[in-house]
Parts: sequence; C-alpha cells; structure tokens
Amino acid sequence: MQNQRPLLAPGSPPVLISRCILRVSAVGNPRDGNKLWLNFNPVIIETLKNNVLISNVLAKVSLPWRTLARRIGSADLSTMAIATVTVTGVLLGVRELGTLQPLELAVFDGMMRLRGDEGADPRILVVAVTESDIRALGQWPLRDRVVAQALANLQQHQPSAIGLDIFRDVPNQPGYEELIEQFDQPNVFGITYIGASDAESIPPPKNLPPEQIGFNDLLTDADGIVRRNLMFDVKDNATLHSFSLRLALAYLKEREDILPQLTENNQYQLATTVFEKLGSNSGGYQNMDPNSYKILLNYRSGNIAKMVRFMDIINQNFDPEWVKDKIVIIGTTAPSLHDSFFTPYSASKKGARKMPGVLIHAQMVSEILSAVLDDRPLLWYWPEWAEILWIVAWATGGGFLAAKSQTILTLSLSAIASLALLFSGGFLFFLQAGWIPIAAPSLTFILVVVAGVTYQFQQARQQQQMVMKLLGQQTSPAVANALWNERDRLLKSGIIPGQTVTVTVLFTDIKDFTSISEKTSSEVIMKWLNEYLQSMTGTVIERHGIVNKFIGDAVMALFGVPIARQSAEEIAQDARNAVNCALAMGECLQKLNQDWRDRGLPVIQIRAGIFTGPVTVGSLGGTERLEYGAIGDSVNIASRLESCHKDRQVDDCRILIAGQTLAYLGGEFEVESWGPMTLKGKQESVEIFRVIRRKKN
Repeated sequence: MQNQRPLLAPGSPPVLISRCILRVSAVGNPRDGNKLWLNFNPVIIETLKNNVLISNVLAKVSLPWRTLARRIGSADLSTMAIATVTVTGVLLGVRELGTLQPLELAVFDGMMRLRGDEGADPRILVVAVTESDIRALGQWPLRDRVVAQALANLQQHQPSAIGLDIFRDVPNQPGYEELIEQFDQPNVFGITYIGASDAESIPPPKNLPPEQIGFNDLLTDADGIVRRNLMFDVKDNATLHSFSLRLALAYLKEREDILPQLTENNQYQLATTVFEKLGSNSGGYQNMDPNSYKILLNYRSGNIAKMVRFMDIINQNFDPEWVKDKIVIIGTTAPSLHDSFFTPYSASKKGARKMPGVLIHAQMVSEILSAVLDDRPLLWYWPEWAEILWIVAWATGGGFLAAKSQTILTLSLSAIASLALLFSGGFLFFLQAGWIPIAAPSLTFILVVVAGVTYQFQQARQQQQMVMKLLGQQTSPAVANALWNERDRLLKSGIIPGQTVTVTVLFTDIKDFTSISEKTSSEVIMKWLNEYLQSMTGTVIERHGIVNKFIGDAVMALFGVPIARQSAEEIAQDARNAVNCALAMGECLQKLNQDWRDRGLPVIQIRAGIFTGPVTVGSLGGTERLEYGAIGDSVNIASRLESCHKDRQVDDCRILIAGQTLAYLGGEFEVESWGPMTLKGKQESVEIFRVIRRKKN
C-alpha cells in the first residue's frame, strides 16, 4: 500500500467499493504517528456498519448490548401492559371458578395461628364428657337420670344458660321424667341436627320449647376445616337458630337486656353490632352458597374456655363461681365418639389435631358475646370490586417492576420485598380483623413478573442472537462467545473502555492497487475487491482474529482482542495464529488468482506485516460515530513492516515480522532474516524476518 496514493482512478467518480469506503479523508497521514483512524463521510456511515469489526458491530448493537450487560432489559411498557392485562384476566377468571380458594383459606389459617392468643372467655364453662367419665359411669349414651343430675347440680349455682350439646331425642331410662323436669327450666337449651337430608336429621328432645332448641350443625369447608359460624338456617320454611346463638341470646337478654333486630338491609343486629351475612364471594371464598345466614368464625384462641369433667359436676367437685352467671355448655370430648373437627389451629398441633365440637360451639358463643359486649370486631372483608382492584394493582406493580428492574438481583430483591410487604400488610389488616386477598394478588404478581422476565429473556435471547450474528460475520465463534461472556466488563455506558493489552497486529495490502484501479472500471473493481476482502476476512476469522479495519484495499486484523490475554502462552498462540493467517492468505490468493486469470480479472500480489506488542484498545469517537480503535506504536510498526522494501516482493504473499513476534513462534516457522532496519518514522532499528513457511514435523 502506497503512503500517498489516490484511491480512485483519475477521472473516475467517487464510488463505494465493497464494505470499505474509497471516499475518505484521512486525519493526517494514516501511516504517521501512533494513531490510526478514518474520518468517514456521514452520508455513507450506514454502508460501513457491517464493516469495521467490533467498532461498527458494537455501534449498531450498543443499546441491546448495554441492555444485556447491565440489566435484564427494559421491556416495552405497552407489551408489559398487554402481558399484565392477560395474566390478570386469566387469574381473575381462575379465581372466579374457586381455584384459588384453597390458597386463600390456607393463608387465612396461617394468620389465625400467628395472631396472639386472647385467652379463655371467662363467661363460658365447658363440661366435658371424657373417656375417663364414660369408663367411670360404664355407659354410653348417658342415662337420662345422670344427665338430669348434672343439670340439677349446675342449676344450684345460678348459671345464665346451660347448653346440652348431647342428643336426647329418645328416652334412655331410667330417669326420663327427671330429665323432662330439668327441661322445664327456661335457661336449658337442647340441640337438633338438620343434616343434609331428612334421613340424616336428628330431632330435639321432646317437651323442650322451640325457643330453647338450636341446631348444632357445623359448616366445614372442602378441606374439612370449620371457618364459618352458621347462625340461622331454614328447614320446612321455618327459620332455625344455631345452638351457639341461642345460648348467646339468653345471656345477652338476661345480663344486658339486649334483643335482636334487623337492619334495613335485613342484616342481623345485636345492640350496635351488625352481623354481616357472608355472600357468595366474600373474602377468600368463591361461589359459596348464599342462602343460609353465616359469618366468618373469629376464633378467640385454641383454649376457648375453662373446662371441667362431667364426673366433677356429678360429684359436685367444682367451684360454684365457675358456674354462677356463666354459660355452661355440656358436650363430649372423648375421641371414641368422633365429635371433633379440624380448625385453623390443627396444622400447628401434634397428636389430637381436631377440636371437639363442644369447644367450637363455645368459640361461636364467645364470638357473638365479644362482638356485642367487648367491641371485639367481627372478621370483615372488602367488597368484590375492591378485591379485584387490589389484585389488579399488584399485577400492575409486578409488570412495572419487571419492566424497570435493572438486574436479576434487583428484580429478585424487589419482588421478595414486595411480597413481604403484601403478606405483612395483609397480616396487619388481619390483626384489625380484616381479611383481604393475599394469595390471589401474590400469585398474580409473581406470574406477571415471571411473564415479564420471560419476555425480556426472550428479547435478550433475540438480541444475543443478533449480536452473535453480527459478530459472527467478522470474527470466529470462539471470539464471539468470549465477547458475549465478557460483555459486562467490555461495556461501560455503552462503550468499550480502553485497556492496554498485548496483541499481534496484522496488516495486508495489495501491491500496485493504484495501477489496477486505473485500468479497470469501478463496477468491476467493486465486485473483484469484494471477492478478495471476503476471502481475506474469512481467513482471519478462521484463525481466531478480528478484522479491525478495511483501509481502502488494505486489511488490518488484530489477534488477542477484545478479551485480554493473561499468559505468555496465550500471547504466543495469537502470534502463531497471525502468522498462520498470513500464510493461509497466500494460499487463498493463489486460488483467487487462478480464478481471476480464467475470468480475465486482475491478478495480484499482497504484502503482510506482523508485529506483537502492547496497544491500547477501546471505543473511539462520540455519540454519532463509535469505532473500536487500537492505539500504540505496535500498530505503527506492523503498518511499516507491510510497506517496508516494496521492491523485494519474492512471492505472491510476502510476510514480514519483527523479532518481537519471532520470539513467540517457538521455531515453528522457517524464516529469513533481513537484518535490522530503520522503519519510516522510527528512530530505532527493528530486526526484520521474512516468513517462508511452516516447518514440517
């Protein structure tokens, strides 16, 4: 390559040849000084974007590269909005079908267990028929006389109400007349069982007035857990009170003279407390039967009331103060009678995980009394529209988080913090007796984040494929993969930061290109030169080098960038790759010349200069134009080696190297010493060698 040579034949119009630009203004002489770059005409910058290896490739993909290097990617907000709406719509539909109900109920149970134990209700006494009581009496069912004796012993101490949670629908002699006499007391309440059909129903005790009868049916959810308090039900067009409500009403009437009433919305009210009826989609429930009147059961504690054994009542072995003005509930706790149920506390217990039915009735009585007399709030919940807005809000937050998070770590920590906020906020609401959806918004949030991340990874994958494709056009797969794996370090603020590395620089140039271009039309030159440059580029890539620049008909390639070499062996391998590349270029040129000769195209010779030494590489330019530049004396020496003694062209591809490169070759190549020479622009001489061929093994 001539130092000062017209790039176009005289009289020829400016043309673009292949990927290199022949209309170029050099900043100074590209062979002078220790810098080498080109100032391109802005009109044809687009033509160059696939040409100069890393510089223009990265200039084209700097944004996606930087996106992938420094963050997951900023998803298009409109796309994230579509994903958010889609996921939210699907989740709301699934929720409407009741699929999410088990999750919400499980969260409900967990919060119930985490809530502090409020202790036993002092207004209630439970008389438990235990296994030891059955053995002591030697009977089950209990005889009427034994039950009557227990009722009489309790009545002596003036209880507010006595509830008998034991079926007495048929006489069990002896003592039936004595039991009927006790049923005449207005504060004694018995039970009936409605059941799912008439065949399952159990009638109440005979001779007991209707106002002293309550059903003891307990509602269990699909998982067998009791979470609701059934206050009223309808049978044969008659409204029936629950056993627990009958006892609570008797206590409230006697102690506070409180009578029930209905609100304008037909909600049940005691004093100022309104017992809001559960709807079909209340709280975490979906598609629940709205016909019967039920409320959420706000458990007080695992141990609801003071408990005494049935035989202690028979033997009058108890403190009368335990009974006076109290609600006394008599029921069975013996496991053999199977009158026990799962509750929210069951998951935290070992052994007997079920709660006897008599204790659940005590929980219900306590809930009613505490709400009316102690201002203990009933469990409340949002209307359906508010719950939907709540879920949509968390879905939107998940979409925004996925779109704007800068890194996987940031996204993970933000998502964990958001979910922790959701659960802690939900628990704080629960401490105030509020049950808001947690499972549905958290699941929606997670799915939206996952959808967003999946979308962004898909975008990242496409961007990676684009980058790898562009890099693959200019460098080997190994270098392309190395570039991709090192993208975090390579790019800062969208540019490759400068670093000093040891590389091997290869310059090639066509001998007498000016004369060839003078004798051939520009159209022919373009096609011909394209064939040459494509062949030379492929040869560089195959030897793990990168084509850094096309300078007219010249090629500048680097071996050892952009990933810095860490060992002398790696640097030596780069030097061997560069020399092997130059030899391969000569072999490739022989085939090209033969083809060109047959087609009547110009036949050429080329020169190559190779030098190994330190250079500083990185992005050069500004926002309008970035180029991957190599700055240093090593670049200058390689260029001077290529143009040294142009008249000594002994073969089609003359390869000159310096002693610095020869030191890394390990005697693998046959070389001819040209001795020390002073290169143009250099004061110190350089030991020069011509590479002849690889040595035969």
